[in-house]
Amino acid sequence: MNKLPYSVWPDLAQHAQKMQDRSLRQMFDGDPDRAHRYTIEAAGVCLDYSKNFFDSDTQQLLVRLNNEVNVAGLARQMFDGVALNNTEARPALHTLLRARVAPSGLEDKYAEVTTTLKRVKNISDAIRSGTWKSSSGETIQHIVHLGIGGSYLGPKMVDEALASNRASTGQDIDCHYVANVDAHHLTTVLASIDPKRTLVIVVSKSFSTLETKANAETTRNWLLTEIEQAGLSAHLIAVSSNIADAKAFGIHEDNILPMWDWVGGRYSVWSAVGIPVAIRYGFEVFSHLLDGAADMDEHFINSQPETNLPIVMAFLSTFYQHCFGAGSHAVLTYDHRLRYLPDHLQQVDMESNGKGRNLEGKQLDYDSGAIIWGGEGTNGQHAFHQLLHQGTRFTGVDFVMTLLPDHEHQHHHDKLVASCLSQSQALMQGRSLDEITDASSELQQKHKVMPGNRPSNTLILERLDAKRIGSLIALYEHKVFCQAAIWHINPFDQWGVELGKELGDRILNAMLGADENLDGSTQALLDRYTANRTASRTASRKS
Repeated sequence: MNKLPYSVWPDLAQHAQKMQDRSLRQMFDGDPDRAHRYTIEAAGVCLDYSKNFFDSDTQQLLVRLNNEVNVAGLARQMFDGVALNNTEARPALHTLLRARVAPSGLEDKYAEVTTTLKRVKNISDAIRSGTWKSSSGETIQHIVHLGIGGSYLGPKMVDEALASNRASTGQDIDCHYVANVDAHHLTTVLASIDPKRTLVIVVSKSFSTLETKANAETTRNWLLTEIEQAGLSAHLIAVSSNIADAKAFGIHEDNILPMWDWVGGRYSVWSAVGIPVAIRYGFEVFSHLLDGAADMDEHFINSQPETNLPIVMAFLSTFYQHCFGAGSHAVLTYDHRLRYLPDHLQQVDMESNGKGRNLEGKQLDYDSGAIIWGGEGTNGQHAFHQLLHQGTRFTGVDFVMTLLPDHEHQHHHDKLVASCLSQSQALMQGRSLDEITDASSELQQKHKVMPGNRPSNTLILERLDAKRIGSLIALYEHKVFCQAAIWHINPFDQWGVELGKELGDRILNAMLGADENLDGSTQALLDRYTANRTASRTASRKS
């Protein structure tokens, strides 16, 4: 099932078999310089991949696979605007959103990007300076950002990653990100803020996404409890390609920022979708985010495979998936501010590479995307790291840590870093039966054995600032692209998301009495729901 269709595959599979019989601990014992040999640094991100089944022979195989796949050529096509999204006949130009100059042939699109960035700057500057007034003449204090998927996860993750900058901005603007159509979240947010000082940002390319539209309508009605209809436009911004519906919703055309069909939602944080970041931290900070991503773009497109961070990370993940049976990959963040990074990467990776057909539409006869999961540092150690250390499953692991904290409690950060390094060391080194001297019984001694020889990457940022955050996100975007190239799949469509939307509409129609010919299970579940809803309404009226 996992045999890749390349001439390098037999050598790669044979090499993997040999590497499985080797000890990572012994590799370090035999090569004192190993950590330096297998560390790459670029665009403010350092990758130590020395705790992997990797040697000079592995590196040669990486280069051979990379050349056979033609990753460099495909990457250049992406940057140049070739329609790599072949099922929708579109380019994937998220890299253009952070480009420093217009690529040849893309001057018109680049002009749209720069014009939009100027508008983002003007709006964010006006809100931050207080010249943007609410309908009652007050300044904006609350932002409610309504989106879903990439238009929610990306900005929320970046906002939280920049949390240390909040005190230095001199602003008291807070931001709430709402995606779920479950109104328990939205009502909790709205109950805590003042509508007369609230700006709502509605992010929906079509302006018809079920969850976002429902949240937007409810939030507009909430605004209208305190604001006259005529003043509504001072409280609404849209990021959408559907200008007509956004205007009909009550948003002034000057406050409608574009979304382009050549940028997927999971890659959209670099666009006007990221406007909450510019509002909360200033447009200069948002520009630094773009600069960091541009630095990683340049590294990716210009570096040789063996010193290319995205290519090395993509190769290792693919190597373990196809040759070691790794079905999942964990991202473990040892910085509280990066706690939403695994959530964002889960979408970037799984929505991109969760495909079962190749570019020609043929069913794959090998596995594609892995399950991406993870969590926050020491919390994870006391939750799921047990499986990583002693479980039977092979799992790829990325540790992400920062060297310098943005707080004064150095002893806390020392403990945090020690925890991170100890986890990667324990995975690699393990503990043998002979090394266990504190067991109360032979049975306990056996259960304290840790097999070790489990690889991991460690990603290091000197400190967590906008530029390095941009580099880190772009690194993972390009890693996903490289894996898609190896699997010969389209990482830029997401047809699997569409079916649920269509069926959701049918079920909503069925709730209204339409005959939708649902399957037996779905109909039974719907009947149970509608019966309880009716009973609850009846009871409420009687009371």
